[in-house]
Amino acid sequence: MKKNKLLIQNSITYAIVIACWIVAQILISTGNMKSLMKGLLVPLCIYAILAISLNLTVGILGELSLGHAGFMCVGAFSGAFFTKCMENVIPDVTVRFLIALLIGAAVAGVCGILIGIPVLRLKGDYLAIVTLAFGEIIKNLINAMYVGKDASGFHFSIKDSLSLGLDDTGVVIIKGAQGITGTPKAATFTIAIILVLLTLFITLNLINSRTGRAIMSIRDNRIAAESVGINITKYKLMAFSISAALAGVAGVLYAHNLSSLAATPKNFGYNMSIMILVFVVLGGLGNIRGSMIAAVVLTMLPELLRGLNDYRMLIYAVVLIVMMLFNSSPKAIEMRSVFMDRLKSKKKPAKEAA
Repeated sequence: MKKNKLLIQNSITYAIVIACWIVAQILISTGNMKSLMKGLLVPLCIYAILAISLNLTVGILGELSLGHAGFMCVGAFSGAFFTKCMENVIPDVTVRFLIALLIGAAVAGVCGILIGIPVLRLKGDYLAIVTLAFGEIIKNLINAMYVGKDASGFHFSIKDSLSLGLDDTGVVIIKGAQGITGTPKAATFTIAIILVLLTLFITLNLINSRTGRAIMSIRDNRIAAESVGINITKYKLMAFSISAALAGVAGVLYAHNLSSLAATPKNFGYNMSIMILVFVVLGGLGNIRGSMIAAVVLTMLPELLRGLNDYRMLIYAVVLIVMMLFNSSPKAIEMRSVFMDRLKSKKKPAKEAA
């Protein structure tokens, strides 16, 4: 019975994503979608992936991480770097993009493991501060880095592009604060939707597995989990690294949705990490479907209200407050539970009559 209920809930989540893709395709084919909305389709999927992956750390594992933008940055630059380096070796842009997704996920996952080994020994605010520092270090490191390639191989410098010492065939790939330019725009809405579904599949299956139950037991009571033989470090590191790898996938998608990629505070800074955390909190800690919907709604809202220049941010703030109260207020939670109980009680007589 419980398995059937989980299957139904997961199927509803997948169906929502597929329905959104179908509606978007119909609107595009009939010409009823504005160019502004078309430009938002891939970013909506990126933010949905980021929200789902962060919920794995914050909601399921119960650890506050503010370095998610850092993992996204690692994935974006490693994926874009591969795509630029292999443009003469692998001419097919789609194939390069798909391989870049795997590389971005792998590099971000490895960074998650390397950061997680020392960091996950910390708790609460200390963990948040260290992960925030990681995000800022990664951003500043990439801004200071110059990487070029010529016939003799790769060249690195932290001064400028001239100090790379490239020959006549040399190409500068990472140009410090200018980042990487000329990345092919290979990210499409269909690929982005497939990646959202893949992220949901990985996350939901992990949560409903034995591993997921072990992770949630650590969140609920660390001492009790350790007393029954659960390896705390192993499961915390697993959740953290998977979350980082999925953020890396979102980063690769982000990099291939733009023609130029730079590690600016707006793209990969502190505010980006906070925004992703807001999606998770408003959608509900541990609620994967809720965080995905919150990411879509809160990303679309400022653009849809752009015509109301004087009141746009006021309405946005009001919606944030209402969503927070609806998801977190004890009274609202009680009202929702009463409503669901009444709905179930009405369904029972109908079934008995049938």
